[in-house]
Amino acid sequence: MAAPDFSFDIVSRADLMEVKNAIDQAQKELANRYDFRGGKSEILHEKNDITLIADDEFKMEQVKDIVFSKLIKRGVDARHIDWGKPEPATGLTLKMKLNLKQGIEQDKAKALVKQIKDKGLKVQAQIQGDEVRVSSKSKDDLQKAITYVKSLDLAYPVDFVNFR
Repeated sequence: MAAPDFSFDIVSRADLMEVKNAIDQAQKELANRYDFRGGKSEILHEKNDITLIADDEFKMEQVKDIVFSKLIKRGVDARHIDWGKPEPATGLTLKMKLNLKQGIEQDKAKALVKQIKDKGLKVQAQIQGDEVRVSSKSKDDLQKAITYVKSLDLAYPVDFVNFR
C-alpha cells in the first residue's frame, strides 16, 4: 500500500468579513466627523468593490485615509488593495474605485511554482485555479516548503490552508 500524500494550498485572499467590518467602521467615522457634515462624502461597498465618493480632492484623500487605516487595523494586508484613479462623478463630486485582489494571478503562480521546484524540496507544486497546491509524502517537507514560501519577498500576501 502506498504512503498517503499530504498537501496544503497557498492562497491569496482578503478576509471579506474583516473588510466588511472595516468599511462599516469607516462609514461610522465618516458620518460622525464634523468636517464631512453637509457634504456628499460616502463609502459604498459591494463584494470586492469599494467606491469612495467625495466633494473634492482633499476630502477624497481624507476618505481614502479613513478607509485604509480601518482596513489595516482589521488585519487586511495593504497588498490586497488596488486603488483606482479619482474620476469626476455627478454633481461636482469625485469618485474612486477600490478593488480587492483575490487569488494568485496565473503568471505569478507559475513563478511561485518554479521557485518552489528550484529550491530542491521533495514536494510537488501545481496550479489549481487561483491557488497553488503543494503535496508531498512527508509532512516535514511540507513544513520546509511553508517556511521557504514565507521567506520569499512576494508582491502579494499568501496564506496556507487545507492541510491534509
